[in-house]
Amino acid sequence: MVSGMGIVIEVAREATPELVEAMERLIPQLSSSSAPPTTEELAAIVTSRSSVMFVARDADRPRDQMVGSLTLVLFRIPTGLRAWIEDVVVDGSARGQGVGERLNEAAIDHARHAGAKTVDLTSRPSREAANRLYARLGFTQRETNVYRRDLTAG
Repeated sequence: MVSGMGIVIEVAREATPELVEAMERLIPQLSSSSAPPTTEELAAIVTSRSSVMFVARDADRPRDQMVGSLTLVLFRIPTGLRAWIEDVVVDGSARGQGVGERLNEAAIDHARHAGAKTVDLTSRPSREAANRLYARLGFTQRETNVYRRDLTAG
């Protein structure tokens, strides 16, 4: 757990009703094309050995409301243990308060202690504040092509 400035970062270990509600509120702020995960999907994420879901709570809000989340994926390949940060989202009412930075720092620290050689992530160019944050945290933009195949399209 990482804390400070009213923000507490913790690992989600159960698909609680509170986590489900938080994802129903946060995921639409991240993606207009993805539905929030169901209780069963969240349970699969938080119990997986390859993923760690971090949540940010704001101690200054009623019931220490969850105001952000990030999922860290750890995977072993022939060249070593790697880590990937995905689905970083901070509630609009909590942006600019260091929540995203604290979530990323917790994930980076976890990956380092797990023995990962690198941590990767992607961010759309239009997310200017997020891109500035990633640079400030020591991420460097790579010269690479990112390819995606939509498996739902056939």
